Amino acid sequence: MKAGLSAGAGTGDGPGQASAPAGVEPRGRADGPAAPGSPDAARDTAGGPETDAGPEGAPAPGRRNLVAATVGNALEWYDWNVYALMAPFFATKFFVAGGVGTALMSSLAVFAVGFVARPVGGLVMGVISDRRGRRTAMLVSIALMAAGSLIIGLTPDYGTVGVLAPVLLVTARLVQGLSAGGEFAAAAAYLVESAPTGRKGLYSSFLYIGNLAGTLLASGLGALLALLLEHDAMQSWGWRIPFIVGGVAALVLGVLRRGMDETLGGEARRAAARDGLFAPLRRNARAVLTLCGLTAGATVVYYTWIVGLPARATAEAGVSRGHALLATTLAQLALLAALPAAGMLADRIGPRRMVMVFAGGFAVAGVPLHALAGVSFGGLLTAEITGLLLFSGYGATAALVMAELFPRGARGTGIGLPYAATVAAFGGTAPYVGLWASDHAPDMAFPAYVAVLCAVTFLVARFRLAPDRPAPPPARGPHARG
Repeated sequence: MKAGLSAGAGTGDGPGQASAPAGVEPRGRADGPAAPGSPDAARDTAGGPETDAGPEGAPAPGRRNLVAATVGNALEWYDWNVYALMAPFFATKFFVAGGVGTALMSSLAVFAVGFVARPVGGLVMGVISDRRGRRTAMLVSIALMAAGSLIIGLTPDYGTVGVLAPVLLVTARLVQGLSAGGEFAAAAAYLVESAPTGRKGLYSSFLYIGNLAGTLLASGLGALLALLLEHDAMQSWGWRIPFIVGGVAALVLGVLRRGMDETLGGEARRAAARDGLFAPLRRNARAVLTLCGLTAGATVVYYTWIVGLPARATAEAGVSRGHALLATTLAQLALLAALPAAGMLADRIGPRRMVMVFAGGFAVAGVPLHALAGVSFGGLLTAEITGLLLFSGYGATAALVMAELFPRGARGTGIGLPYAATVAAFGGTAPYVGLWASDHAPDMAFPAYVAVLCAVTFLVARFRLAPDRPAPPPARGPHARG
């Protein structure tokens, strides 16, 4: 099974937190009312200027923060995705009634439980991010993911502890869902807030770089173990290795994250702590709807291209599962290489244009690309690479676009719950909707559905995001941050 089933700093008020650099000027705004969905509009909705104590500067050194955030994010998505890969091996260890098929279905149902928990995690971890800081939220997030992985990897099977085994499995997956739901918002805000001047697009791209790296790492380790171990060994104990490796590595990475600089000033955190739980969402309702509109098309594309297209090629073109996996892996590697370039391009031409290229491209080419994937291995590979290269326009800029929809002190909550809920509603269901449509609807009904959602995303980007402005040139020197 493919692992893709699933990756402003003011002044700190605690020891070791960096002060905002001197000489950094806050970004200006054009005279007149703010464009809907723009950062200024979000601040207007919040009732005042940006809620941090200082200009939108980042702590120094930015590169250390970038590495800690990205590597931790990659490990989060490794731990999240490895469950789907190992489920066929451990299913009968936790679920014994009804045979192998029933056990596998039960284990995959537990996988879905994680998606249900993600919106809750988005809200809870978003609140922690705004009230306690980005670093604290990311530390809690990686600790939860480590705990979930270690519980799964170390839990005795049904034959040893009885019904406690599936209970612990469900509990661990819920914990992982809470972690995955909260990681995105905290990491997105942190990457944008810690970016140097003129490099916000580049830093934004590392959100999906971490996601993809974690997914590919999970796939690679799973494939390596399957090659090195006999099937009986994999079912007996080999499946535990990826969980234990991920859990231990997450604990080690937690130490690295402890050294990250905080990007949310104390004044903003104290203001958020005085706010109601859902107040940031109500106050920024237009920005929330904008985020959902941008996410709906993108998440359906991602899960369709990672999960749905390989299944279509296997069913309709006779492509072997191995070759389908190869095509998807090569396309993900192409996306991984394209993301930083797309981020740097966004710094030159603006993130709004990049999102519009992605959404407009899929609105026009989504249906023929989907049809091409069902022709042959070559057609699948072409469709996968073309589609994911188009997706890079969104993947590289998602963190930046979403963060700038909200005032700084509301970014965790503003991104967390709406994003996680939209992914669960549209992305998590995309493979199943596609499967249902292939049996009960006209042949091109599902790809047309994907194209329509992308057209909606295009319109949202066109009319709800602020027009792009040229980014300032990158700052020179180790402490020049913007």
